Amino acid sequence: MEHNRGNLLRKDVMKHDKSIYCPPFKINAEAINLVAEISAQVERFAIRMEQEDGLVLRKVNRIKTIHSSLAIEGNTLSEDEVRDVINGKTVVAPLREIQEVKNAIRTYELYPELDAFKESDLLRAHRVMMHALVNDAGHYRTRGVGVFGNQGLVHLAPPAERVPLLMADLFDWLKHSNDHLLIRSCVFHYEFEFIHPFIDGNGRMGRLWQSLILGKLSPVFEHLPIENMVYANQQEYYNAIASSSKKGESGHFIVFMLKEILKTLKAHQGDPLEIVVPNKIPNKVPNKIKNEHPEFSNRAWEVLNYIINNPQITSLELSKILSISDRMIRKYIAQLRNAGIVRRVGSNKTGYWELVNNKK
Repeated sequence: MEHNRGNLLRKDVMKHDKSIYCPPFKINAEAINLVAEISAQVERFAIRMEQEDGLVLRKVNRIKTIHSSLAIEGNTLSEDEVRDVINGKTVVAPLREIQEVKNAIRTYELYPELDAFKESDLLRAHRVMMHALVNDAGHYRTRGVGVFGNQGLVHLAPPAERVPLLMADLFDWLKHSNDHLLIRSCVFHYEFEFIHPFIDGNGRMGRLWQSLILGKLSPVFEHLPIENMVYANQQEYYNAIASSSKKGESGHFIVFMLKEILKTLKAHQGDPLEIVVPNKIPNKVPNKIKNEHPEFSNRAWEVLNYIINNPQITSLELSKILSISDRMIRKYIAQLRNAGIVRRVGSNKTGYWELVNNKK
């Protein structure tokens, strides 16, 4: 399989013909084999995420994702410091770096709402990711940019006036291509970095968007910290981009990213995490409680079920699991508290939920 328009696309960016547009890339036997192996591993990872500690694992992976993606861009906060920012604790660090973490947290919280195939959602995510960091957050750049390394200019991005056209073409291809989503995610990531559509934040946005595209293949990719693997192999990541740019097609980058995805999938199927649960709580809602409160909706009982199974769960985590707003989750929790069914032990940040009626 081959998709290669060589340097024609690179040199003649002024041409715009949606009927023939396709990013240049080659798919070799290694890439095909990696796609097959990843597809088999996804189901295993999905099973892993359904284990008792799945919610905790999701939270751990989200911290790793945010830390690694920002660290690649030069943010110096440690993983523990990122966790502290997420938990609302005071962290002594440059204000810009703390702002980057806060922005990334808010952006990844949008994950369930973002459509990887919508260009408008990309701009929305960038607006949140780069809030208070650049003046034109959420807008494509209006001036030329280049990527510089130790040896000087590494890549000169296409002229700013071509960016809207190139991005529209790229999204059009992403949405309508018949190529496997694993391949499309890698190609999009590379082409995004080649176009460099924003004045800043291109690296973190490219990695986020590949994750979103992969989410179209399986929801487990929302919780898979591919950025952590890329961070551990940062120089190879840049080398893969440079090699593909030199060849005029993204085949090398595709293989590199598929390998990272596969390694990440395999690395996160180990032993269950140790979960500290302060009090032993039954794993289902007692019938007595249900009979006493027939006015409660099924959603309220769902919320209680999750609280029983994981007393340390947050309203935000519940919101994502049940696909309803955080405001509604808080409403159901208030109902449960007002009815004397659950109570909060400790602070909102470090405490846990306790089933009151179980003690009667």
